[in-house]
Amino acid sequence: MKSFLTTKAYFCTKYKIMQSLSELIELLTLEKINDHTYIGKNYKAPWGRVFGGQVLAQSLHAAYQTVPKDRYAHSMHGYFILGGSIDVPIKYEVDIIRDGGSFTTRRVVAFQNEKAIFNMSASFQLKQEGVDHQISMPNVLPPEELMNSHKQIEQFKAVIPDTYKRYKAFLPKIFEFKPVDNMLTKLVKNSPPFDNIWFKTTEKLASNIPLQHQLLAYASDYNILRPASMPHREFLNSKEVFYTSLDHALWFHRDFDISDWLLYAIDSPSASNSRGFSRGSIFDSKGNLIASVAQEGLMRILDQGSKVGTI
Repeated sequence: MKSFLTTKAYFCTKYKIMQSLSELIELLTLEKINDHTYIGKNYKAPWGRVFGGQVLAQSLHAAYQTVPKDRYAHSMHGYFILGGSIDVPIKYEVDIIRDGGSFTTRRVVAFQNEKAIFNMSASFQLKQEGVDHQISMPNVLPPEELMNSHKQIEQFKAVIPDTYKRYKAFLPKIFEFKPVDNMLTKLVKNSPPFDNIWFKTTEKLASNIPLQHQLLAYASDYNILRPASMPHREFLNSKEVFYTSLDHALWFHRDFDISDWLLYAIDSPSASNSRGFSRGSIFDSKGNLIASVAQEGLMRILDQGSKVGTI
């Protein structure tokens, strides 16, 4: 649902960058119409369509309003069906699928103009004891030794000015991102499909598991698809390319604090048939694996009559 072209400036003229965490929390907090229906406003994204992370987070917020307070999301799986208009509020309809002894299942469908633009299934669970293991966090530089994205993109200005303008508009102020590797090199030259990015909110956040989950859902849509393009940058940079998210899955493994540094370790096992597939592991600064992510996105080269925005 986050859609943009890559070879020319592509901005919405009325976009508004959120300045504070309270603005984002207000965006994700839906208006209740009845026990199963909620209405959400839109972030005026610079690419002119509804940001996929917003819909992921708002749909999770809607589902959370219908589950017992002692159950927490452990997974969500969503499909982006149509590009959302930033000018039309989104209506979220929650279906009560099942309330079991320890698991609760919900389905959420998002509508604009009476058409479904997104659907999502989420599962919630009581906190329960069990066996515990995880993979190790990559051995990368800590965030204290790295330059943040806002400073890194200043290197783009002379080399890839259109990309510089796009990143300047796209980078949120609510989150701080610190890529482990040089962003310019990975956007200009072909490289293996791996990326590591530290991120956190720029403001501290109270310990609230549902809100933490919603904010992570929002942030997980940033950067996830980029590694799918990395082996092909030199070719793609010579073309007009349309990117948009197709589906997104998120698993919550352990509790976390998104206002402390988290490492997003992303790889892309495959790109084919105009689609790129990426997966991510999210670790806290102590090395605990707190979440896993997977996304497939459209990477369409616009030629031979291809239409922008047609999915």
